[in-house]
Amino acid sequence: MSDTQDRIISWHPSPSRPAYTPPPGAVDAHCHVFGPMADFPFSAKAKYLPGDAGPDMLFALRDRLGFSRNVIVQASCHGTDNSATLNAIARSEGKARGVAVVDPAISDAELERLHEGGIRGVRFNFLKRLVDDAPKDRFLEVAQRIKGLGWHVVIYFEADILEELRPFLDAIPTLIVVDHMGRPNVAPGPEGPDMLALRGLLDSREDIWTKVTCPDRLDPNGPPWNDFARAVRPLVEDYPDRVLWGTDWPHPNMQDAIPDDGALVDIIPRIAPTVDLQRRLLVDNPMRLYWPD
Repeated sequence: MSDTQDRIISWHPSPSRPAYTPPPGAVDAHCHVFGPMADFPFSAKAKYLPGDAGPDMLFALRDRLGFSRNVIVQASCHGTDNSATLNAIARSEGKARGVAVVDPAISDAELERLHEGGIRGVRFNFLKRLVDDAPKDRFLEVAQRIKGLGWHVVIYFEADILEELRPFLDAIPTLIVVDHMGRPNVAPGPEGPDMLALRGLLDSREDIWTKVTCPDRLDPNGPPWNDFARAVRPLVEDYPDRVLWGTDWPHPNMQDAIPDDGALVDIIPRIAPTVDLQRRLLVDNPMRLYWPD
């Protein structure tokens, strides 16, 4: 990929400061870094070519929004080369951990290296627009191998394939975190079919968590994302110890509807209306999962 190609900017140039103040120690538990490309080239298989959004930008945003830590999730544009994510963790002064994307043929030595570098989970992506192949049998082999490291599996899928994925999910031997709630249709509210299907998944195992993230992706009506808030609040209230929150910065593939990160933070008290729920969502749960040691 040439640096002369058009590169996508999907993040707000000057996000507002949120009216809501996160509790001390709050974790942005879902964000990414892009490059910088000169140091960390993008995958030849990448479906999008973003501009550089490196650690300095991420940590400046963290501080602006009032957060203390980040969980950096490997972006699909970097494929299975986790170098950019590891670099950001290394530069975080202990304030970041990560989720990797790995080749199923990865060696045990490389998994150990990722662990030493701050990786605590592996992501399986089933979005066809982002990945060409999602080999369930190989993924299960990886899940079995990371179990000894104390890692978990983060899984990204769209609501229409949840039922198809259930046997695969049932077979995963580690804690599972569902990215962005499995992209449900939030318009019908908390009793809508997609939200009920997600609840059915959560009820099937006590070690399945979810990220109550991305109103900008899931609520087509736009800010202030009322449908999202109405659908998601009961989920946070009913599963308070199994939910995580994050900005999703720098918002991959959202270049046509770039969200204001300050406005994203301001939805937190609308889905977690008490101080206790906010502390669990933003501090207790991510710390238990990513900084247990």
